[in-house]
Amino acid sequence: MTDLILAIAHHLAVFTLVAIFAAEFALLRPGIEARRLAQLGSLDRAYGAMAMLAIVVGIVRVIFGSAGWEYYVGNWVFWAKMIAFLGVGLASIQPTVAILRWRKAATADAGFSPPPAEISASRRFLYLQAALLVFIPSFAAAMARGYGV
Repeated sequence: MTDLILAIAHHLAVFTLVAIFAAEFALLRPGIEARRLAQLGSLDRAYGAMAMLAIVVGIVRVIFGSAGWEYYVGNWVFWAKMIAFLGVGLASIQPTVAILRWRKAATADAGFSPPPAEISASRRFLYLQAALLVFIPSFAAAMARGYGV
C-alpha cells in the first residue's frame, strides 16, 4: 500500500509540474505586462516548489518503495532519467533569473515590459526544458517495464 501511495503522489507531483510548466510557457510572450509578470513569477515559484516535491517524493519512493533502492541504483535508465531531470532543472535557471529581474523592474516601473530579445532568450530555454521533459516519462515507462537492469 505504501508503494501505491508513493507512486500516486509522485505521479501527481510530476503531472502538476508539467501543467505549471505549460502555463508558464503560455504566459511568457513578447509584450507581457507587469500584472502578468507577477503571475509568471508566481507560476515560476510554484514550478520550483513542485520540482522539489517531486524530488522528495521520488527519493522517498526509491528508499521505501517495493522495488527497493538497489533496483534504482543499479539501473542505467534510472540514471538517464535523473540526468534528464537535472537538465530540465539547469535549463530552468535562466528563465527564473530573468523573471526575477523583470519583476523587480516592474515593481520600480509599472509600465515595464521585458525586451523582446530577453523574452526570446528565455523562451529558448523553455523549449529546451520541453524537449528534455519528454525523456523523463519515456525513461520512467522503460523502467516500469524492466529496462536498464
